[in-house]
Amino acid sequence: MKESDNFFDKVYIIARKIPFGRVTSYGSIATYLGAAKSARMVGWAMNNSHNQTEEVPAHRVVNRKGLLTGKHHFKGTNLMQQLLENEGVVVVENQIQDFENIFWNPLEELS
Repeated sequence: MKESDNFFDKVYIIARKIPFGRVTSYGSIATYLGAAKSARMVGWAMNNSHNQTEEVPAHRVVNRKGLLTGKHHFKGTNLMQQLLENEGVVVVENQIQDFENIFWNPLEELS
């Protein structure tokens, strides 16, 4: 895959590296990309990820507290939660359980 200067493309590259059954946050991806104050832009990228030709596991990106804040951007009322649960992630009232242990930090994992 060629390197891109496009921020969204960089976000998708990182998101595709999140392991099955793990999650990360918008802010962690932004920080890894050297744009710590751009968590909202990462969210916009995730909202647009369904337009990519190569799949982006946007369901694995949540807010810094483990809340499924982007769930309304998925088709179906509970699709984001269902996708996570299919990977063994426990979600109760839009909150990922055991968040600290399944959190994937790209700064630690990819550096």
